[in-house]
Amino acid sequence: MGYLLKNLIARFKHEEVMKILVTGGSGFIGSALIRKAIKLNHSVINVDCLTYAASKKTNKHLEKNSSYNFENINIGEKEKIDQLFRNYQPDALIHLAAESHVDRSIDGPKVFLETNILGTFNLLEATRNYVKSNNSNNNFRFIHVSTDEVFGSLGKKGYFTEKSAYAPNSPYAASKASSDHLVHSWYETFGLPTIITNCSNNYGPYQFPEKVIPLTILNAIKGEPIQLYGTGQNIRDWLYVEDHADALLQILDKAKIGQRFNIGGNNEIKNIDLIDLICESLDKKVPKSTSYKHQIKYVEDRPGHDMRYAIDNKKIVDQIGWKPSITFKKGMDLTIDWYLNNTDWWQELYLQNVTKKRLGTLK
Repeated sequence: MGYLLKNLIARFKHEEVMKILVTGGSGFIGSALIRKAIKLNHSVINVDCLTYAASKKTNKHLEKNSSYNFENINIGEKEKIDQLFRNYQPDALIHLAAESHVDRSIDGPKVFLETNILGTFNLLEATRNYVKSNNSNNNFRFIHVSTDEVFGSLGKKGYFTEKSAYAPNSPYAASKASSDHLVHSWYETFGLPTIITNCSNNYGPYQFPEKVIPLTILNAIKGEPIQLYGTGQNIRDWLYVEDHADALLQILDKAKIGQRFNIGGNNEIKNIDLIDLICESLDKKVPKSTSYKHQIKYVEDRPGHDMRYAIDNKKIVDQIGWKPSITFKKGMDLTIDWYLNNTDWWQELYLQNVTKKRLGTLK
């Protein structure tokens, strides 16, 4: 179905169909967003340079879909980004492309600065030129997807809000904080139609197996050590990736420009309890002679390891009407089953990109 025809049908149904440019659409969150956007009849242009953490296989089922286009472009390539806007004339940009693994940012921070800061700058400038030269598209939106890690570490009480002070503690978090500030300043200085979101830890299908949940699942079933930093008391708030995708599309549809929204799952859990939960689930789903908990190995804590993240998502609930729909128990069950049933997707990624570096990491 062509884009114009879909617009006519959508208008008849009193819905708005958009042409959305998604950066990082072959990654974990980006691919979930694209799947949901296309189900809602939006057209999507996926801009991804297919780094180690992205796989073209993730969106292979969409390759013959007329609503989906893929562009193998690095957001650091300014001229190509400018050309994208001219070629596709998008209605919105949802910016997810980022280097996002804390351990890798400690080992090699330069690429995080190049992608997360300079890449975001290129997108902001391309958007500014596009909006300026295309006065008819005055409803354009630039959604910048960020992380709760920009706020640093919480104590035992309290929550991150949209007014929390920035206090990043890792090169990754600092690079994302920098990109947030760029986006906000382009709104304040140039009137760019931007919205910033900060989300808690995501989990679900298609997550690259260096992150704690898929890595724990895969190390467990492979008989490898399940490494756990420090004492395992660090706390994270977990959000199912499909819920995050839904939140972003609702923000795109309903939010006013210049706003910020925290997106959380209301699922705080200690790292040790998370690992135990996964092991107990695998004991039932893929039983062996001893519990998978025997593979847990405590290792030296990571530098700058934040103790607790937790998000107050009252603003998005009140103003947008979004709230998480997947309970943590259901989401974890869906996630574990997906990794057990999709060996063909993760096997090569796990062997080539994870075990060569380390057998255990935590975000």
